[in-house]
Amino acid sequence: MRFFTFVSSCIETIQVKVFKKGTLKNHILIKYLLKDLFLYFLVSFLFFFMIFFVNQILLDVEKLLAKSAPFKDVMRIMVYSLPFIVAQSAPFATLVGFLMSLGGMMSSNEILIFRASGFSFLRILVPVASLGLIISIGSFFVNDYLLPLGHMKYNKLMREIMNSTPSIELESNSVKKIDKSHVVIGDVDGSSVSDIILFDSDKDSDRIIVAGDSKLTGAKQEGVLMQLDMNDAIVVSIDKENRKNFDVMNSEKTILNIFDTAVLGTSSRSAREMTTYDLTKALNEMKEEYKSDPSLKTRVNLWTMEFHKKFALPFGSIFFAFLAFSIAFLFGKHNGQTLGLFLGLIICVIYWAMQIMGQLFVQKVGANAFWCIWVPNFVIGFFGIIFLIKLLKK
Repeated sequence: MRFFTFVSSCIETIQVKVFKKGTLKNHILIKYLLKDLFLYFLVSFLFFFMIFFVNQILLDVEKLLAKSAPFKDVMRIMVYSLPFIVAQSAPFATLVGFLMSLGGMMSSNEILIFRASGFSFLRILVPVASLGLIISIGSFFVNDYLLPLGHMKYNKLMREIMNSTPSIELESNSVKKIDKSHVVIGDVDGSSVSDIILFDSDKDSDRIIVAGDSKLTGAKQEGVLMQLDMNDAIVVSIDKENRKNFDVMNSEKTILNIFDTAVLGTSSRSAREMTTYDLTKALNEMKEEYKSDPSLKTRVNLWTMEFHKKFALPFGSIFFAFLAFSIAFLFGKHNGQTLGLFLGLIICVIYWAMQIMGQLFVQKVGANAFWCIWVPNFVIGFFGIIFLIKLLKK
């Protein structure tokens, strides 16, 4: 009797040890998977970060430095622009990084080790989706808090730079749109401009202002971004209802004030300078006003678009994680990393194009903001589910 009790005790001890050993092995495999995914995500993130950084920031920095803007302020402008680059880079890095990581594991048969250890595809999907969710939450924090903060500081600093160095807005022999006016600019040498032709319009008349040597100076009153002192100016005002009626005025010196709202947009807090909480409150108030003022429809739709952008792009990482998982295991048997990089870049370009098109539809056509902003994610999610179903049927 004691013998059978001893044997039973030994069997239970062996089972416990085997279970613990299997649990430990599973933890090691999951840890290895997460480390590999995160490593490739970081590499891809740096790749996209540099692309957006060079494309969108360095060009602006070069323009500011060329116009002798203070170096310290230019560096601060660059720092304030970083949250936007981070928010844009994270979702695309998730797709390309996960595709390369999982594709490489598939090509080197490392996934066979997972499968032989009792991992189903759905079980492997859990850490992949979890890391995608963590990236989405981090990206959302940047997009919802750091991006509005950076945007506010960026606009404030740009006003200061333009006040101290107003010539940064002018380029020799160019045409520039300032609010509703168009300005044809001659040679620019520092703050001096050789010739200027300005086309302006209101509900009653069209105006043409032609001036010789002019000088651009900083603001001398509140709300004015810069001042243009024009010499030997001729102003032609044409009646819109009767083009034969026009007035011509000559002056030795004319002062044209350029308001900050004409160059940097509204001076009030914009949707991009708000967190989700503040934007929700502002939208609710705007919708209440819209009930009595239908002219606010376009503005409500634009602000609704900004609200959905705060969620759609950051949480695109989850959709990309699902898609990367399915594609890598379906098509990554041979040259998985190379194929992952190639497919990832193509999908990123398509996704980016769909994003831009969606925003244009909202801005130009007034299309529904929710669908225009979320459709790219829904398309990615749809194909992710289709490929996942095919993978599970294998």
